[in-house]
Amino acid sequence: MGISIGIVGLGSFGAGFVKLFTHHPLVDRIALCDREPERVAAFAQQEWMRDKLRASDLYASQDDICRSDVEALAIFTQPWLHAAQAVQAMEAGKHVYSAVPVVQVPDGDEILHWCSRIIETCRRTGMRYMLGETTYFHPQAMYCRRRAAEGAFGDFVYAEGEYLHDVDNPWSNLREVMRARGASAAGEEWKAAAKKYEARGLVAGPMHYPTHSVSGPMCVMRAHATKVWALPYYNRAGDEFFGKEPSNETALFAMSNGATMRICEYREIGHRGRESFRVYGTQGSFEYDQWVDKRGYTALSVEEMRDPLPSEVVAAYQSGIGPDFYGGHEGSHAYLVDEFVEALAEDRRPAIDAWEAACYMAAGVMAHQSALRGGEVLEVPDWGEAPP
Repeated sequence: MGISIGIVGLGSFGAGFVKLFTHHPLVDRIALCDREPERVAAFAQQEWMRDKLRASDLYASQDDICRSDVEALAIFTQPWLHAAQAVQAMEAGKHVYSAVPVVQVPDGDEILHWCSRIIETCRRTGMRYMLGETTYFHPQAMYCRRRAAEGAFGDFVYAEGEYLHDVDNPWSNLREVMRARGASAAGEEWKAAAKKYEARGLVAGPMHYPTHSVSGPMCVMRAHATKVWALPYYNRAGDEFFGKEPSNETALFAMSNGATMRICEYREIGHRGRESFRVYGTQGSFEYDQWVDKRGYTALSVEEMRDPLPSEVVAAYQSGIGPDFYGGHEGSHAYLVDEFVEALAEDRRPAIDAWEAACYMAAGVMAHQSALRGGEVLEVPDWGEAPP
C-alpha cells in the first residue's frame, strides 16, 4: 500500500507541487483542497491525475479534508494559517508537510507559541511534521552537510547567510504577491486580522520570515542560536509598503557550537536577489560554490554538490514530468517532496522536523525583537533535542 496525501492550497506556489506529489512512486492516492473551487476543478480535469485522484477526494475546506481518511496533508495556504492548520491536521491524525514559514504574524511571542504548540502536538499525537524550507535542499547545503559529516570543516568558526529580496524584484515582486493574496477569501480574512495586530501596536519585520537565510548555516553546523544582537534599517522614502516596519534587518548570533553567525534579511536592496550562505571552519570552508582549504579553491558544479535522488524516483519523475523535474528554488522542490514521502514510508522523523523548524523561527523572532530594542543582546529559546 502506498501513501495518501492531501494537498491544501492550490495557489501559484502549491500548484507547483501537485505533479511532484502525484508522480512520486510511493504515493498512490492524492486529494485536493482549496477554498477557491476553480483551482480544484482545474487539476481534477487533468488526465495525469486520473489514476491517483478519486472524485470523492476534492475538498473545499481544511475542516472537510481533516475528516477524510488521507494519511498526510501538504499545506500551501497563506503563511498566517500554516501553524493552526498544521496543529489541526495532526490532531486529526494526519502527518503534515508545511510550506514556509512555520507561521507569519506580527506578534513574535505568538510565533514562538505556535512553535511550542507544534512540538507539543508532535509529541502527544506521534504525527510527523516537516517544514518545506527550500534552502535545506539547495545543492550547496547538501554538499556542505556531506563535508561536515566527514569532518572536513574541522571546528566551525563563522557562518553567514542572507536572503536579499527587494520588494520590486522583477522575478518575484512582493507588492504583487501581497495583492494576489489579498484578493482571495483567506486574504480578506487576513486584512481583518491584521487590523487587530495594528491596534496592539505590533510591528513585524523581515526576520519574521528567516528560514531562507538561517537554515543553510544552521543545518550544516547542526547548531542553534543561543544569543542575538540585531539592528534595523528603515525605509527613508515614505514607502507605504513598509509602514512602520524595518525594511532590512541584520543580526549577529552566538551559536550552540561556539561559532558566530551573521544573517541579513533585506527587502529594500539594490540587488538582483540572493538566497545563499557561507561556512568557515578551522580546516576547510565553503563559499560561492567553492570548497576552500589551505591548498586552494575547488570550484563545484551543481551536479557535484547535489545528493542523488533514489533511482526509482528519478525514473518516475522523468516519465511523468520530464527531464526538468526538480522544480523551483534551486531544484529543491523534488527533494522536499521525496524527503517527506520517504520519511513517512520509513516511519522516521523527516529533515526539518518541528524542532529544527522552531530553531529557525526563534532565531528570527529574537533578532527582530533585538532590532526593535536598538540592538539589545537577547537570549534565543531552545526546545531541546527531538525524540528519536
